Amino acid sequence: MSMPQIVSQFTLPMLGVAFALTLIRLLRGPTLADAVVALDLMAIIVIGFAAHYSVAMGEWVYLDVAVVMALIAFLATVAFAFFIRKRLG
Repeated sequence: MSMPQIVSQFTLPMLGVAFALTLIRLLRGPTLADAVVALDLMAIIVIGFAAHYSVAMGEWVYLDVAVVMALIAFLATVAFAFFIRKRLG
């Protein structure tokens, strides 16, 4: 078994658990800010899945997809923060 396979067997379950816990935080978050942080973390976890798939399959084009997803997630988080600030005063 090669090192990438060992790492793959460790990272995929950890990303899955992180996604599930973040989903719980999203659904149970008492404030809008909690939901925004949870959505941002979910986007980062999905980017991790895309990066993992790219490395595991040798399809390097998916790293470009991960970079674009990161940019969109960053802009969405900034937009949510702007909305929360305007809404709260």
